[in-house]
Amino acid sequence: MIHSPEELRSRYRFSDFLFYTCLLAVPVLTAALAILRHSVGWMVVYLVLAVAASVLLLKFFCSRCPHYTREGKTLKCIFFWGLPKFFPPRPGPLETMDMAASIFAAVLLLGFPLYWLAQEPGLLLVFALSTAGFAAAVRRNECSRCIYLECPANAAPESLKHPE
Repeated sequence: MIHSPEELRSRYRFSDFLFYTCLLAVPVLTAALAILRHSVGWMVVYLVLAVAASVLLLKFFCSRCPHYTREGKTLKCIFFWGLPKFFPPRPGPLETMDMAASIFAAVLLLGFPLYWLAQEPGLLLVFALSTAGFAAAVRRNECSRCIYLECPANAAPESLKHPE
């Protein structure tokens, strides 16, 4: 399947998942390294929090996405590939609790390592630039063609959302 920037993205390939996983691995591993340089225990806490934040995102954000609600028992999206659908699909727009939990998870992932990153300026720079690059890649390549039309970050042009 060839993906065109002039159409909504209805399916992903495994290579799409690998691309975004590699992009996201840079800030996550940078944060883990900064924490590890000071404490193994706090690094383990960070990794546990990262898993917990991912579970929160799956439950409150992803379970509403059309990629989650479609047929099949496993996910095939740019963030989770082959993972079982642990939560029941909940199609529709995000509710206040969904938004709050999703924002909390993102703030937790980004904010927790800042204490240790601030002590490692080089790693802080890598973390900041790689996080910005990841966010820009998702915004540019995915949000502008997203099939989840109720997502607050959806940036698909009206001509794609409502073709005439």
